[in-house]
Amino acid sequence: MRKLSHLTRTSLLLGFLFALDKVIAFGRSILIARQYKLTFELDAFNVANNLPDLLFALISGGALAMAFIPVLSEYLSTRGQSATWDLFSRVANLAFLVTAGLAVVVAIFADPIVRSQIGIAPGFNQEQQHLIVELMRLNLIATCIFSISGLVMAGLQANQHFLFPALAPILYNLGQIFGALVLSPSKPYQIGFIKLPSFGLGVHGLVYGVIIGAILHLSIQIPGLVKYKFHWNPAVDVRNTGVIEVFKVVGPRLLTMFFIQLMFIARDNFASRLGQIGAASSLTYGWMIMQVPETLIGTAIATAILPTLAEHAARKEWIAFREIIEKAMRVLIAITLPIAAVMAAGIKPLLAVAFKFGDTGTNMLTWTLRAYLLVLTGYAIQEVLARAFYARKEAMVPLYGVLIRIVSYLSIGLLAVNLFPAVGAPVIALAEMAITLEAIILFVWLNRKMERKVIAWSALWRGLLAAILSGAVTYAVAVYLPGPGYITALVGMIIGGVVALPIIYSELRLLFQL
Repeated sequence: MRKLSHLTRTSLLLGFLFALDKVIAFGRSILIARQYKLTFELDAFNVANNLPDLLFALISGGALAMAFIPVLSEYLSTRGQSATWDLFSRVANLAFLVTAGLAVVVAIFADPIVRSQIGIAPGFNQEQQHLIVELMRLNLIATCIFSISGLVMAGLQANQHFLFPALAPILYNLGQIFGALVLSPSKPYQIGFIKLPSFGLGVHGLVYGVIIGAILHLSIQIPGLVKYKFHWNPAVDVRNTGVIEVFKVVGPRLLTMFFIQLMFIARDNFASRLGQIGAASSLTYGWMIMQVPETLIGTAIATAILPTLAEHAARKEWIAFREIIEKAMRVLIAITLPIAAVMAAGIKPLLAVAFKFGDTGTNMLTWTLRAYLLVLTGYAIQEVLARAFYARKEAMVPLYGVLIRIVSYLSIGLLAVNLFPAVGAPVIALAEMAITLEAIILFVWLNRKMERKVIAWSALWRGLLAAILSGAVTYAVAVYLPGPGYITALVGMIIGGVVALPIIYSELRLLFQL
């Protein structure tokens, strides 16, 4: 039997742990949704997360972390572990200080940030806005913790260690579940013979759960730092050559992540103007559900290949670099197209059972999710393509791509809210079609730089054929098979998936050859 490659094993491990994380996250979301239904409290909780998330994404979680890995990988290859951890410490110290400073500023000016017409939630009433301000200030505590934890993930991944960084989000979700089960409820939950305590903190208890989850997110990774002989240097030196190199790379990435996170704030701004209770939460949950397959496949593969791509780029091994990109893209295109079709065709009865939002709420969530599923493939391949440019230390290219994306997103969103407000949340979700445009631009741009072009047409045709057939089969079984709706939908999705497998088999095999 052929031995699996390192990248394949890593992708499968990450896929499994990401799957476990998504199952737990989905359970957490259902628990919270059933507690609060589609109410203004739930909308406020979801909206209050976005600005703290932006700070985290900019300072450490996405901007620094993704751009940091290639630099750390190069340091490990050329200068050794001690120099690598010294650079890590200097960057982490700066990241924490900047995050804490910005968190204080945001906390002070939280009220106008929420209420402004170009702010987070101008369309909500004063009671909702006041609640959002309170929750957002609490969320900033978790953001400061994540400013360190996010960089620790990058440091461990640069050392080719993926276990603890993949476990960290699971612990984060468990902290939030603790908040939902113990801190938030006014009446205790009964689990078997165990009666849980209840603190009755309401929606504020959910945010305290977020803070506990952030602490766990950092704590689980500490053994990894010990394993790789981490030594903290308390220095803060912006003139250090390594720090300068990191921030040269991270500058464009910082702007890229800013514009990406700005789209989430714009999304909630648009939703607050619809006058539709639950619109913001439907967009949040629709996005979250679409992200389940995207994370399990797109993020897992992209995360696994980034350090290796960075090593190939550092050594100018462009043939091996291209082969990894091409295989990853073919796998992602072939798998995500039928998954999107199967989910779109069969998901409604499952959402009704899981969230219990009633007919109106279930319809809104279903169509919002279907709109997001249209861009599942775009999101998955964009993850790989963006990382390809970061591995080459060409961070300006993804920035140009996301600039085109945000202009498209804002244009579509503004037109949708003003011309079709009655459609509600799904019309805002359609603005995410801009990600597909960005993915196409990155693909064309990368091919221009490669001596031999990346080719994925065969995967596209097979994926489209598999999507059409599997989606049709799923819908037919879900509608015409007698029995409870959620059972027939689940059976239809399984059969639809089986129908797709032989069509995309040649691409699936590539997963084991990465």
